[in-house]
Amino acid sequence: MKQDQARPTPRAGIMDIEAYVPGKSTAPAGVTKVYKLSSNENPLGPSPKAIEAAREVAAKLDVYPDGTARRLREAIAEVHGLNPANIICSNGSDEILGLLAQTYLAPGDEAVFTEHAFMVYKIYIQAAGAKPVVVKETDERADVDAVLAAVTLKTRIVFLANPNNPTGTYLPFSEVRRLHAGLPKNVLLVLDAAYAEYVRRNDYEAGIELAGSAENVVMTRTFSKLGLGGARVGWMYGPAHIVDAINRVRGPFNVNATAIEAGIASIRDRAHLERSVLHNERWLAWVSAELTVLGLRVTPSVGNFVLIHFHDDKKHSAAAADDYLSQRGYILRRVTGYGFPNALRMSIGTEEANRGVVEALTTFLKS
Repeated sequence: MKQDQARPTPRAGIMDIEAYVPGKSTAPAGVTKVYKLSSNENPLGPSPKAIEAAREVAAKLDVYPDGTARRLREAIAEVHGLNPANIICSNGSDEILGLLAQTYLAPGDEAVFTEHAFMVYKIYIQAAGAKPVVVKETDERADVDAVLAAVTLKTRIVFLANPNNPTGTYLPFSEVRRLHAGLPKNVLLVLDAAYAEYVRRNDYEAGIELAGSAENVVMTRTFSKLGLGGARVGWMYGPAHIVDAINRVRGPFNVNATAIEAGIASIRDRAHLERSVLHNERWLAWVSAELTVLGLRVTPSVGNFVLIHFHDDKKHSAAAADDYLSQRGYILRRVTGYGFPNALRMSIGTEEANRGVVEALTTFLKS
């Protein structure tokens, strides 16, 4: 053992990880009104019932939460028709993704994901000491044949964001089933369905049935996109043997008391969910159409956001548009790290925010 090191050092590979950079949340100095459209949050806010439930917890913050989140798991199971024993709740779905990597990956293993997928996949894979394998997409959508071609004897996990962030594209479930059928039985397929509630397509499924019937599939979900981003609540549904393994490595109180009670109230407030989905359905179509009229390419999205591609000239680039919009209080998401150096991702916001962005870009493009 070396005794001459001046300070503790991370193990090999940790400092090669590029830290996740979240979307901006502030505008330049002097901007009085800010429209945050960088994190795909719900413009209608949380369920009023969730707010009330969170307030009631405030007087009991000295008491540890239920370490199994039993009542939250039962509420999720009740709404989705599931067995609560096959559900794990978490501090956002990000935590579950990390726990899956920690549990099923070892140095020398490989994990596969597509080129424009959620950046934390790569981070968690590298943190486990495994090798990230990035697969090219076709028309900004996951390509099942390309994913299957990337699977080797070293592959242990395939991460599939469906719908994907930041593109908003999705795979029909027939393609997801074809992907699963082509995987070796020892490879875990992780279906990240963070935006499932917003999808209105007849050929889409979040993955509940497959995760409930296959031994090597799990589905992860989040409460964040429907109003509880600040509470950090996520969950996973999958086979008992995977649930058992994750329960052995997760923190004993990984979901806090406020998140549990707000989550229970939120998932049972179906009226708030319906209002949120209807708002998104209306304004997703409107924003996409208006931006297209301006001559900008918009990747067809089924989520609560759009990926906007800008012109190649420096004057009307994504960077220039981002600066212009920020000066007017509209905070969008730069997506260079996702492989789109000349695009911005815009969350669907309030009517005022949506109309304001379109109006601002209209002026910007004429400048």
